[in-house]
Amino acid sequence: MKKQNLPQKTCVVCQRPFSWRKKWERDWENVKYCSKRCASAAKSNRPSDKP
Repeated sequence: MKKQNLPQKTCVVCQRPFSWRKKWERDWENVKYCSKRCASAAKSNRPSDKP
């Protein structure tokens, strides 16, 4: 597969496009974030269930 033909998604946090990576091969359907930084930012912005 050529690099220009790789599937792309848009990051939920930063709204930037990112391309498929080999490490996401098995779980591409569930990938939402372009990086660990965006994933941790999303988790820190979630409302907590604690009162």
